[in-house]
Amino acid sequence: MDFASVLPGIGFLGAAYPWVKAAHIIFVIFWMAGLFMLPRFLVYHQPVPPGSAEDRLWIHREDRLRKIIINPAMIIVWVIGLMLAVNVGAFSEGWFHAKFAAVFALSAYHGWAVGYSKRMARGFRPVSDKPLRIMNEVPGIATAIIVILVIVRPF
Repeated sequence: MDFASVLPGIGFLGAAYPWVKAAHIIFVIFWMAGLFMLPRFLVYHQPVPPGSAEDRLWIHREDRLRKIIINPAMIIVWVIGLMLAVNVGAFSEGWFHAKFAAVFALSAYHGWAVGYSKRMARGFRPVSDKPLRIMNEVPGIATAIIVILVIVRPF
């Protein structure tokens, strides 16, 4: 099938465009799954005494989640997402500016969660349970906003 004739204006990616877009969505799902898991891990890790056997287990879980899922997925999402944006000329669209800002904020949240898990690994627990539980809601809210911006394109 010749995608160029079926999907006009698909830019430099040509016939690979739907495959690249599919890869972007797949890695967004991986990233979001990790961002739903890590804050929950932090909530459960928070009350554990530093240096205990259980603390070491949480540190190991969080480290693996960061290294195997969250960090690689976020990098791939950004690389592919920017490729897609350039490919379709999204930088001139209002909805894309809002989506870009939301993804940037979600990436900052990612950085905070990863940094906090590393601080917890060193025995530092500066945030109480309640703010951690509230922070646990950020990925879900961000996902809803981003999906609405991409699908509805309200502006």
